[in-house]
Amino acid sequence: MVTRKVNELAARKPPQKQAIKELIIKVCVGTGGLAAGSQEVLNKFRKQLKAQGIKADIAEKCTKKTGCRGFCAKDVLVDVIRNKKKSTYQFITPDKVNTIIEDHIIGGEPVEEWLVGPDYEAFHSKGTKVLLKQCGEIDPEDIEAYIETGGYKGTQKALKMKPKAVLEEIKKSGLRGRGGAGFPTGDKWELCSNAEGSPKYIICNADEGDPGAFMDRSIIEGNPHSIIEGLIIGAYAFGASMGYVYIRAEYPVAVTRLRLAIKEAKKKGYLGKNICKSKFDFDIRIKEGAGAFVCGEETALIASIEGGRGMPRSKPPFPVYQGLWGKPTVVNNVETLATVPLIIAKGSKWFSSIGTKHSKGTKVFALTGKIKNTGLIEVPMGMNLKEIIYDIGGGCANNRKFKAVQTGGPSGGCIPASLIDMPVDYESLKSIGSMMGSGGMVVMDDTTCMVDMARFFMEFTQSESCGKCLPCRVGNKRLYERLKDITEGKGVEGDIDFLLSLAEDIKISSLCGLGQTAPNPVISTIKYFRDEYEAHIREHRCPAGVCEAFRKYVVKTDVCKMCGKCFRECPADAILWARKKPAFIDREKCIKCGNCYEVCPFHAIL
Repeated sequence: MVTRKVNELAARKPPQKQAIKELIIKVCVGTGGLAAGSQEVLNKFRKQLKAQGIKADIAEKCTKKTGCRGFCAKDVLVDVIRNKKKSTYQFITPDKVNTIIEDHIIGGEPVEEWLVGPDYEAFHSKGTKVLLKQCGEIDPEDIEAYIETGGYKGTQKALKMKPKAVLEEIKKSGLRGRGGAGFPTGDKWELCSNAEGSPKYIICNADEGDPGAFMDRSIIEGNPHSIIEGLIIGAYAFGASMGYVYIRAEYPVAVTRLRLAIKEAKKKGYLGKNICKSKFDFDIRIKEGAGAFVCGEETALIASIEGGRGMPRSKPPFPVYQGLWGKPTVVNNVETLATVPLIIAKGSKWFSSIGTKHSKGTKVFALTGKIKNTGLIEVPMGMNLKEIIYDIGGGCANNRKFKAVQTGGPSGGCIPASLIDMPVDYESLKSIGSMMGSGGMVVMDDTTCMVDMARFFMEFTQSESCGKCLPCRVGNKRLYERLKDITEGKGVEGDIDFLLSLAEDIKISSLCGLGQTAPNPVISTIKYFRDEYEAHIREHRCPAGVCEAFRKYVVKTDVCKMCGKCFRECPADAILWARKKPAFIDREKCIKCGNCYEVCPFHAIL
């Protein structure tokens, strides 16, 4: 269908040539864009522009790379800015490039069929882009592009201030750590500044391990210099001489662009000796992590940088007093550090004017799960869940009923539909048993089994435990095993009380944040969806029809819409169906593969 449309568009007579005074083509080359083929699209634009007789220098200069645009589900996304008029295309493939060049770039008429729609506008217009503002606009591999948009002005301004004044500005802004707990950034920096010992270190925690989370990766891929600038300002404020970026080796695009950015920053005099002639010396090294989720915890991360096994240490002493190699160390995540240059450049009043009384600024979320519009969003603190899920996300996919949302990654809590009007900020999330976390937001509809969801998250966290402390190593495994039994039809009376009791013991006795927060999905799903646990245990029934142990493979004739999808997908010819008649499953032939469950849009199969 798409191929035919492309051929039809290509075959029609292009408009007459119009003068091109200015031309800019921007192609998303974030990980999502690259996976969808953006590099091939970019190459095709450059090649075909030259073939069309457009001057070679224009063809090369006008085609630019950008980082993630946010709406990853629409990749490959392409901006065509012709004579200062911008048009954004979605789902672009190399075979569409010629038509765009002939009709739009040369002819002056955008190809309406491929332009983004109202959902794209809503996805972006409802948020407040601060950190992500430049990610989809500038070339992440060009320091000049960053400087043209105000890059390194924060550094230049900070280096003319007293270190204590920089600290005070960050404190006044109300910036809190975006990595999870939300500790005030300025207070952490001040503690390190006052700590005895030298040298001091600053570390950027880019070890993003939450399933479905890609906020930090996208910021580094799309605007790596913002991280470098945040590290410089932080180091100057509390007296560090060396910085590290601890980043996952599974992020090759981010690592490559960060290495290039550091190299460019050194050439421009923003790293190394006597930065901006301020007599301040500072450099950055990259440490690639091996993908251990527990290394997102700051003491485990520090152990890994030191060359040891990534295992947490007892606190106190905290890293601000004894961190990397026993010296005072500050660990901030990507989002926190990327915010710092903007606060210094624009002022603490500007930043604190966004958000709520106790949760200032914006927060970046990876909006995923059973939602229409998936991608990366940035919203002011305090925006409620309903606005995020419906106004930005477009509601649940296939118009299903919204059931819950998991915030804070695998260690967060499941928030039910009854709390959809709740504002998203540190205090509100904590009050209902969830957390901000790094920014994962997984949406669930009425086809989600909450017991199975808790089992899924516990399977992840128990497998990622470092094993150092018994409550996490053994306790979380027992939680997972009991949840697995319940979803497999082996649940017994007393299981719910057992889960709650063990979960609370693990939370109060685990060594680090992984163990202390891992039981949150269990506690929150029991709190808000206890009836589903009881249905599994007492009635041997999965209300959502997800758990295979409870499937009967019987068609509910009053629900069946007689579409025949199950009939066409059955590999065992076990389903009988005729037009305008409900389907029927021959249970003797049925091999219980589950295909019919997966394809039935009406959930008419028990």
